[in-house]
Amino acid sequence: MAFRQLVRRFATQAPNISGPSATAGDHGGMKLWRNLSFLIAIPGIAVCWINAFVVNEQEEIGPEFVPYEHLRRRTSTFPWGDGNHTLFHNPHINPLPTGYEHHD
Repeated sequence: MAFRQLVRRFATQAPNISGPSATAGDHGGMKLWRNLSFLIAIPGIAVCWINAFVVNEQEEIGPEFVPYEHLRRRTSTFPWGDGNHTLFHNPHINPLPTGYEHHD
């Protein structure tokens, strides 16, 4: 009988997943998320932007090409272009089976 009462109690009570400060009429939750946005999210986006566009521009030398037999295997040609380049081919990042393209 005690188990049924316990199950009924948990089934009828709504869980409080938003925390104690985000209740109706209280703006504590709004202040918390506003502060988190300004103090964590915006600086985090700025750091990611700096890493993506400023730091990576300085790294012009790509990895050394090693002609492994199991990579870049072409059993048939691609149906576009010359048949050797992938659909989203980038000559600075994606090597061909013979190595990187050098367009100086």
